[in-house]
Order: sequence, then structure tokens, then C-alpha cells
Amino acid sequence: MNKNSNSPNKKLSSDIKINIDVRCDVISFGRRKFADIIKKTALKFGLKNAIINFAVVDDVEIANINRQFLNKNKITDVISFDLSDFGSDKKVFDIAANAQLAQRQAEIKKHSGQAELALYFLHGLLHQLDFDDLTAADAAKMHKAEDKILEEFGYGKVFSGQ
Repeated sequence: MNKNSNSPNKKLSSDIKINIDVRCDVISFGRRKFADIIKKTALKFGLKNAIINFAVVDDVEIANINRQFLNKNKITDVISFDLSDFGSDKKVFDIAANAQLAQRQAEIKKHSGQAELALYFLHGLLHQLDFDDLTAADAAKMHKAEDKILEEFGYGKVFSGQ
């Protein structure tokens, strides 16, 4: 086969590094699977050169991050930042996901904590890939993309709960 063909099995060239720092271990999850979801999603949306740092945190730490950087005094699910140097081809994202909230939401929604945490990881990444959820239409588009990706990785429709 010609090396320049567009074979669907051809590996995409990329330099994406995924770092996962677990600071709250209330949910057991496969780091390799989560990294695979993130890397494949990044590539799908055209990101090829990046360092993506994830921190799995608790309620207290996410509230502290929210207060310190966003001036909001509350617990939330996920917070993401683009720390890239201006004009650089390499993107640097820091994303903090709240494992305690993920566990509580998973119990309410009747799915696994792992699925909810994967949703938070993905949600934070999609924000950095120019998705937004400030309007109803944008939120619907973002959540549809999240559910589609999570279905592809065997979690089902986590956001919509179907």
C-alpha cells in the first residue's frame, strides 16, 4: 500500500502527552483508557501538539481552584485552563476534575463513577477545543459530542443518561 494513502488504519502523527495526577481516589478508573479517550478526542478535533495535565481532586481543592482563579466560591465538576505560550504551536492545558462530585452524581444518575469522571475529563478538554456551553444551543452541541465520544468508549450516553 502506498505510504501516502488515506488508509483508515494509518496512525496519525502527533505529540500529545497526557499526565494524570490522582489527588482524590474515591473512583477507580483506568488511566490508560482515560488517556486514550483524551488523546483520540484531541486528534479528532485537530490538536496534534499538546501537554494535557489532569488532576483528579476533591470538593475542597476544586472549590479552592474556583475561588483562586475564577473568583467563584463554590464546588464545581471540572475547571480547565489553557496555559499555552502565546503564539506557540504546543498547547498546554491544565484540567481539574472533581471525583467526589462525580461519585455523588453517578449515584444519582445510576451509572458508574468512572463514567461520570470520564465525562468531566472530556468536558474540560472540549472547552479547550473551542466548545462552549453558555447558550442552550452550544450546550446541546457540546453534550451531544460528549455522549457520542463516551458511547464510542463503552460508557454510553453519560450526560443524557440514556
